[in-house]
Amino acid sequence: MLYTQEHLELQRSVKKIIDTEINPFVDEWEAAEIFPAHEVFKKLGSAGFLGINKPVKFGGMGLDYSYQLAFIETLGHIHCGGVPMAIGVQTDMATPALSRFGSDELRREFLVPSIAGDFVACLGVSETGAGSDVASIRTVARKDGGDYIINGGKMWTTSGTQADWICLLANTSDGAPHKNKTLICVPMATPGISVAKKLKKVGMWSSDTAQLFFDDVRVPQRFRIGEEGMGFTYQMQQFQEERLFAAAQWTVLDRILRDTIEYTRQRQVFGQSVLDNQYVHFRLAELKTEIEALRALVHNAAERYVAGEDVTLLASMAKLKAARLGREVADSCLQFWGGMGYMWESSVARAFRDIRLSSIGGGADEVMLGIISKYMGTAPRR
Repeated sequence: MLYTQEHLELQRSVKKIIDTEINPFVDEWEAAEIFPAHEVFKKLGSAGFLGINKPVKFGGMGLDYSYQLAFIETLGHIHCGGVPMAIGVQTDMATPALSRFGSDELRREFLVPSIAGDFVACLGVSETGAGSDVASIRTVARKDGGDYIINGGKMWTTSGTQADWICLLANTSDGAPHKNKTLICVPMATPGISVAKKLKKVGMWSSDTAQLFFDDVRVPQRFRIGEEGMGFTYQMQQFQEERLFAAAQWTVLDRILRDTIEYTRQRQVFGQSVLDNQYVHFRLAELKTEIEALRALVHNAAERYVAGEDVTLLASMAKLKAARLGREVADSCLQFWGGMGYMWESSVARAFRDIRLSSIGGGADEVMLGIISKYMGTAPRR
């Protein structure tokens, strides 16, 4: 994919906000294990960056996905993983189905303030017994007059302690698991919703993650996104953008590599810089080649997505590759930093912790392999 001058200008504008409004505070937010999402999102929303590929009618820019990709890639400039992940939930995980299938009334109520940065969104899919296995969720929304009454719980909910609304996947009938689910916009201030606790994670510290419970939560049926029973399908489509978002974080790997080159150039061992060792600069060359291959895969998938193609296969491949390569890059680079790399506060140690989530969240590596095998025709029929 070739970026135009407009793509590059967008990236420069995003980078300016990151340099002035985000990176100076990252260490503080990491220590606090939360960042001020409303404050940060309002600044991004005011600049138009929370609705790049969303309809103009609802406050978006109305641009194609290539511009959203340019935005996502620039988020790799943020010096932690938690803040970009929360931004991604807002733009690429909790709002695509609402933008595409929601009624005009629903989009005015939830999408418009989310694009403006006035609302923080979260996504309610995973549960304690149903993470990657979306079909097994147990949260139920039963009809009562013109309302839904929701009971159940959600786990590992990014931005869950400070979100204004949740894009909730719930069972709305007793039918087949792929046809009985519905996506519903649920205001988090609705009586019956409780934040059980803020979860303490290995990494992604600046992004708050919550366990939520729903006890007879009543919302109007008009808060339903699209058709009843189509929630599983809509969520699978949202996963395409979520997984492309994850893969587009190849720029994080490139930043880690650049930092490692600079550090090993300065670090002296046995009278020469660490970078002067052939093994080191050859290994870094291998990693750079792998990162470039990942970038090409991501851009190929994005081009096809812009063209309107189903990119489930390519997005799954890209997400799998990004997650596994991320672990490899972080581990190799930390090794070259030596003792400093093992220090909790070093940038490479933070990346090492944050990147580990990539092989779990948004569909584990094994799920990606299952999807790829299915498309290849090699997976056994059940």
